[in-house]
Amino acid sequence: MVAVELEHPFSTAKPIDESFATILDLERVVPCVEGGSVLGTAGPGSVKAEIKVKMGAMSMTFTGAVEIVEQDAAAHRVVMRVKSRETGGQGYANADVAFELTNGGGTIHTNAQITGKAASMGEGVVVGVLDALINDFSGKLAAL
Repeated sequence: MVAVELEHPFSTAKPIDESFATILDLERVVPCVEGGSVLGTAGPGSVKAEIKVKMGAMSMTFTGAVEIVEQDAAAHRVVMRVKSRETGGQGYANADVAFELTNGGGTIHTNAQITGKAASMGEGVVVGVLDALINDFSGKLAAL
């Protein structure tokens, strides 16, 4: 298993309350992840989703759930939990993603655990792929 912890600052011109509302809208947020799509609603604050990820020469698809497990409007903090399994494989990719918003942006703190083929690529590759995904995501999030 590879465990990764990353922190990414991001900026946006949107008011903080608008950014908070946007992050709570999983139908809009999930597709901001490159290769990510919503497959359906699983309940309030939860969606079924999939992501297609390229790691080196391999492409993998993970399917699972994205759920909001914490939301604090006063602190402008949202925590999402991602639980996914590799389609056709034995691995999984789980993560807690915490958004802490400030005026003009905020930070995205990602704590991920990855197993299977993705983990076999090594921590350096996993960190590189996650880092690129989150940087791309934060740019798209700012534009929502």
